[in-house]
Amino acid sequence: MKSYTITVNGNVYDVTVEETNAAQTGAPAMAPRAAAAKPAPASAPAPAKPAAAAGSIKIEAGAAGKVFKIESSVGAQVKKGDPILVLEIMKMETPVVATQDGTVASIDVAVGDMVESGAVLATLN
Repeated sequence: MKSYTITVNGNVYDVTVEETNAAQTGAPAMAPRAAAAKPAPASAPAPAKPAAAAGSIKIEAGAAGKVFKIESSVGAQVKKGDPILVLEIMKMETPVVATQDGTVASIDVAVGDMVESGAVLATLN
């Protein structure tokens, strides 16, 4: 028997493992797995577009998700409730709509971008 101390997500566990002979149990011998490489730190977010191109009405993400589809384009006239883009949130496609009538001044994300709740997705004038 061997004892190990393992930390998972900040929780410390004391584990005791019984060693068995693989030939006795009929189980195939397994090679030890290499330690998983730590993921590279996330790169800094791209700088925001110039303020001159941004509109005064911000369209923000209601929840964290991934940009699935862009429904509108810069310069398009939209009415309140018209879709601007679609976010994939918890495997569900969630439309992000215009909060009022206006013109799309900027779209600040691209398809595939991960966004946090409250992130500015687009602006209207």
